[in-house]
Amino acid sequence: MDEQNQTEKPEPEISVVESQSPGSFGLRLEVKEAKRLIPSGDTTNYLVSLENSGIEKDIYRLEISILKPQDIEEGAAEWSIKPPTMSAEGVKPLGKDEEKNPFIKRIVLEPEGKKGFSLMVNAPRSVKYGDGREIYVKATSEKDPAISEALMLTVGVRQSILVIKTSIGHERTVADSLLYRADASDAGVYSILAPPKLRGYLFVEVMNPDKLREMVKGIRRARGVIEGETSFEEIKHFLTPKPLVEGIVEGDIVELIAGPFKGEKARVQQIDVSKEEITVELFEAVVPIPVTVRGDHVRVLDTQKEEY
Repeated sequence: MDEQNQTEKPEPEISVVESQSPGSFGLRLEVKEAKRLIPSGDTTNYLVSLENSGIEKDIYRLEISILKPQDIEEGAAEWSIKPPTMSAEGVKPLGKDEEKNPFIKRIVLEPEGKKGFSLMVNAPRSVKYGDGREIYVKATSEKDPAISEALMLTVGVRQSILVIKTSIGHERTVADSLLYRADASDAGVYSILAPPKLRGYLFVEVMNPDKLREMVKGIRRARGVIEGETSFEEIKHFLTPKPLVEGIVEGDIVELIAGPFKGEKARVQQIDVSKEEITVELFEAVVPIPVTVRGDHVRVLDTQKEEY
């Protein structure tokens, strides 16, 4: 084919995207973990940062409001919230009316300048499930009031898992007494755990630790509440049922503690994990006959594979 008759392909178009340059005035308001849950009586600290994202020096008006729930009960425990703490550098004086409100600040920032401040919130000790507060943080440019950003910080209370020390062997008695008192109080006791294999201790899920400490006083065999709280991760293994045959291996010498052969000694011949059963051979039987029993119907006497 003649080269002159070939159709010329057009050059591919190259799209050019113009980068967005920052405007004269702008701001960026940021915080980590805006939603939090803390135990009653505990404190959390929000670290908030204000940044000048514009290209000109600006002054920002920072306003913080504590919002109370509409259905708050009269006489409810007060939450303690400290005004923002920040260095004096870059902080402008307020007007006479503004000076009366410690939750208002005026901040000067150069382009790309940043100012950090903290808000410390303390939950009261006497609280109920669902109690909490919302904190509204707003920053506005004074050079261009149309430019503003806001954050909503929320903090609420959660249950604590505490440990009660008891006399060994009386864990269930203390748990029953505590349950009786909890039903007649407003301490917010949600659960009591007395693990069979943990002697001398109880775990209590409670909303108000102070009231729990008062309840424990006077309960016989209760030795008091251990300081500090534990986590669910540390106790969840107590809540997971273990196989009845766990810890038993073939060749173990066991004693039957239930059933028609109670008190007899035997050697483990086979283990069925799915059915949680073991097959044993009785030592005193005239003729060796395999007997199948539940894993919790035996007590291991010797784990050595030796003749009895």
